[in-house]
Amino acid sequence: MKQTAIGGNKRKAANILATAGLIIIFLAYMFPFLMVVINSLKQKRDIIKSPFSWLYTIKGLSFDNFVKAFTQMDFMNAFKNSLIVTVSATLLVTLFAAMLAYYIVRHNNRISKITFALMVASMIIPFQAIMIPLVSIYGGTLNMLNHRITLIFMHTGFSMAMSVFMFHGFIKGSVPIALEEAAYIDGCTRGQTFFKIVFPLLKPIISTMVILNALAFWNDFLLPSLVLTDKKLLTLPLSTYSFYGTYSADYGTIMAGLLLCVIPILILYIILQKQIISGVVAGAVK
Repeated sequence: MKQTAIGGNKRKAANILATAGLIIIFLAYMFPFLMVVINSLKQKRDIIKSPFSWLYTIKGLSFDNFVKAFTQMDFMNAFKNSLIVTVSATLLVTLFAAMLAYYIVRHNNRISKITFALMVASMIIPFQAIMIPLVSIYGGTLNMLNHRITLIFMHTGFSMAMSVFMFHGFIKGSVPIALEEAAYIDGCTRGQTFFKIVFPLLKPIISTMVILNALAFWNDFLLPSLVLTDKKLLTLPLSTYSFYGTYSADYGTIMAGLLLCVIPILILYIILQKQIISGVVAGAVK
C-alpha cells in the first residue's frame, strides 16, 4: 500500500509538471497572437507608448482600425483573389497528387520509382534558390507574370512533391488492393476504380493535405509578391503591405489587417480539425 501511494504521488507530480509545461508552451505560442489582438484595438499613440499594455490600462479602445484596414486594403477584392488562388491550387494539388501517388504505389516499375525519388529529392531544394530564374523565365522570356493562372500553376507545382509523398504513404498503408481487385471483377475501369473506390477512402489524408496546402497558399507572401504587381490582383497578405509607409507604419491598422487575413483560414481549420486529427492518427497507426 505504501509503495502504491508513493508511485501514485510520483505519477501525480509528473502529470502536474507535464501540464504546467504544456501551459507555459501554449502561452509562449499564443502571446504574440494575443498582442496582435490587443494592439489592433488600440490607437497608434498607445501602441507606440506602451505596446505590451493590456486593454484596461488605456482609454483609446476602438474598432476604427478594422474599418480603416477593411477599406484601405480593399478587403473584398483581396479576399476574392486569395479565395480563387487558394481554392483552385488546393483542388488541383489534391487531385493530381492523389492520382500520381496511386499510380506510383500500384505500378512498382522503374519509371515510378525514379519519379518518386526525384519528387522526394526536390523537397530539399529551397524556393529562394530558384525564384530568380523562375521570375526571369516566366517574366522576361514567357511574359506570363501578373496573372492568377500563373500563380495557381506555380503553387500547384511547388506543392506536388510533399503532397505526393503524403498520399503515397497513406495509400500504401491504408488502402487494401483487394477492394480494387473486386472492383475490376465487377467491371470497373481504372478510372472508375480510383474515383469510386480509392478516392473516397483517402478522406482523412485529403482533409489533412487540404488544410496544410490551403494554409500555405493563403498565407504565402513571397511567391505572390514575385508574380503579382497589379493592385486588382493582390492577395490578402500582399494587400497588408499597403499599410507600410516610407518612414512610418500604422501599427494598429496593420494588426487589424493581419487579423482580417487570419480569420477565414482559422474558420476552415476549425471545420476540418476532426478530419485532420483522424488523418494524422490513421497515418501514425498504419
